[in-house]
Amino acid sequence: MDSSHEENKKEATEKDGMSTQADKNFLVPTAPFYKFVLTGGPCGGKTTALARLSCYLRERGFEVFTVPEAFSLLSVNGFSLEYFSVEGMPKHVQNSVMDLQISLEDSFERLLKARGKPGVILCDRGLMDGSAYMETEEWNKFLADRGLSSAEIREGRYNAVFHLVTAAEGAEQFYTLENNEVRSESPEEARKVDVLTRKAWVGHHNFIVVDNRSSFEGKLNKVVSATSKLVGLPTTMKSMNVKFLLRKIPDLNEFPEEIKYQIFEVDKIYLYDRDMNKGRTTANCIETYSFIRKRSHVGLDNEVLGTTYQVTTTKVYSDGKTIEEKRIITAREYNASYNTRDTSRNIIKQRRISFLYKTQSFNVHIYKQPIDNLFIANAQVAFSEDGEGNTEGKINGEEERSLPIVDVPPFLDVQRRLTDADKQYSSFSISLMEK
Repeated sequence: MDSSHEENKKEATEKDGMSTQADKNFLVPTAPFYKFVLTGGPCGGKTTALARLSCYLRERGFEVFTVPEAFSLLSVNGFSLEYFSVEGMPKHVQNSVMDLQISLEDSFERLLKARGKPGVILCDRGLMDGSAYMETEEWNKFLADRGLSSAEIREGRYNAVFHLVTAAEGAEQFYTLENNEVRSESPEEARKVDVLTRKAWVGHHNFIVVDNRSSFEGKLNKVVSATSKLVGLPTTMKSMNVKFLLRKIPDLNEFPEEIKYQIFEVDKIYLYDRDMNKGRTTANCIETYSFIRKRSHVGLDNEVLGTTYQVTTTKVYSDGKTIEEKRIITAREYNASYNTRDTSRNIIKQRRISFLYKTQSFNVHIYKQPIDNLFIANAQVAFSEDGEGNTEGKINGEEERSLPIVDVPPFLDVQRRLTDADKQYSSFSISLMEK
């Protein structure tokens, strides 16, 4: 299925005489590896969530590294706000923070991959957080000077991003900075920072905002459940993706000024593997299939701003559950896998609009191939079945019981909510060619 993987394996084998087991593990990783970001405004529960996730994953067989926040490392080791009194200092600070963050993440990733066991890196903030403190044009120039793009350092590095909303928004009575010596924001400032940080990550394909509608324990449980789902562990998570059928393409001119959105062109290609379901299914797993995805971030003039690639393996179980294993890949791996595409299926082509509305992440899929005139909105929500929080959903003002809360934006023309029975609207079904 992945010829570049086989080439790496051959390269490692040819170097057998001079390669250690760690070298082979690093060159050709065989164990699953994930990198997650935990971010958010001050006093959102990030530190507690990192500790809870780290213990939870280790107890279930994962090797775990926690990458500390780069700016905090500078602050507790001598850096102070007085440095900003020097003209032009912000650019140098951002460069130092990014250098340190990249070095920490890449070093930890190398060690985990060389270890050769299932691994998870939990990042206390990620590279895009810096954009919350710079104007868009200034940030884009900053990245261009480093030869980078937002797409590369957003979805090109991380499997998922969890934004824990500050307690200053919805849980004001619990807002405190006593446990963080490098922060000093008032509740109003904390809410402002939280909004800017949310906007920084708009466009990531797995961007989950966890608000304060439930208790703090419920908030942590949602993060743990969502992470479990992403790494293939049993979970109480009922749904992370609620879908709506739209009547028409959203008019970007009708988006409120405060709504930041990103636009992507997506190719989704199902792969052919005659041995896919041989030896990979069990009594419970009844079907397995894979697809690759090319995701290009585009500007309003359709200029490509950056491209990322991913491979996903989906396992369907007899009890109706579906588990997806996702891996970020290189352009070389994507092109090699393209040659093994399933020619009995169409290549899916979409334009996607990503945005946040009331702390919830939305992606609108506008199909271009093999069909057009189909528009589906996906809302990513953190909803668990542990009884925590309000599970009454709002759909255009109408309440529905036992559903996660989804406040649908008024600028989307929703026809109806899609259910598990609407399988004809899945990409898997749409890809099938008529015979």
